[in-house]
Amino acid sequence: MLWRPAVVVHELAQARAALRPGYAVLLLSAPDAAGFAGCLWWRSMVALARAAHPATPALDLLDCGAAPGWAMASLRAGQRLIRLDPACPGFAAVRAAAATLGADVLPNRPEALDMADSRAAWRLMGWLAGVAR
Repeated sequence: MLWRPAVVVHELAQARAALRPGYAVLLLSAPDAAGFAGCLWWRSMVALARAAHPATPALDLLDCGAAPGWAMASLRAGQRLIRLDPACPGFAAVRAAAATLGADVLPNRPEALDMADSRAAWRLMGWLAGVAR
């Protein structure tokens, strides 16, 4: 399912930049973003970025850290791809609830280009094209 290169985005401009080239991409939140930024912020940011580049194939993954409560809240808000620490209590219950909604819970973060890195903008095109793996 996660055949797309992943890009960690922290703000709308970064999400738009990741979608702009038109390559299939997985927009990935910062670690634990569901707890400090919230699911609604993430979903709104992704929706705005996708609206700017509607032809770009994209998935988005919200990191819920080790917080099953944030994971469940994210699922209730419509997030369909989340990351949750498999060692946290409630992982199995969250995964089961996600399955009933057609959502997925990943135990690990995929390898990703973090747009907070000072060289990320320069490396983005190669990363998305699969050259800079």
